Amino acid sequence: GAPVSYDRIYYIGENDFYIPRGEDGTYMRFEDAGEGYSDMLAVMNGLIPSHVVFNGKVGALTGPDALTAEQGETVLFVHSQANRDTRPHLIGGHGDLVWETGKFNNPPERDLETWFIRGGSAGAAL
Repeated sequence: GAPVSYDRIYYIGENDFYIPRGEDGTYMRFEDAGEGYSDMLAVMNGLIPSHVVFNGKVGALTGPDALTAEQGETVLFVHSQANRDTRPHLIGGHGDLVWETGKFNNPPERDLETWFIRGGSAGAAL
């Protein structure tokens, strides 16, 4: 197909954190990663993250760090999730071209509001 172009690109990384809690319900602290290894492994084996954030921290994509674009601009979004499946959704818009598996050599899906990103992979939408 014809080459695509875009005015800006945004990367969205979903991150899962598995932080163990003590008997009193507060998050545990350790001197180093080795000291907390068995407690962290137990939480990870439960497959229920204690925190899910975007781009590594709470609020990373809000306020002054919000993803903005001017009307008429073409934006490429690259979205990844290391562990779980996710479904990006554009409220009030759609991805004209969507590569759910992130393979730009494959033909894209067209005109999707929501798409599927498999855990451990990345996708892109324009």
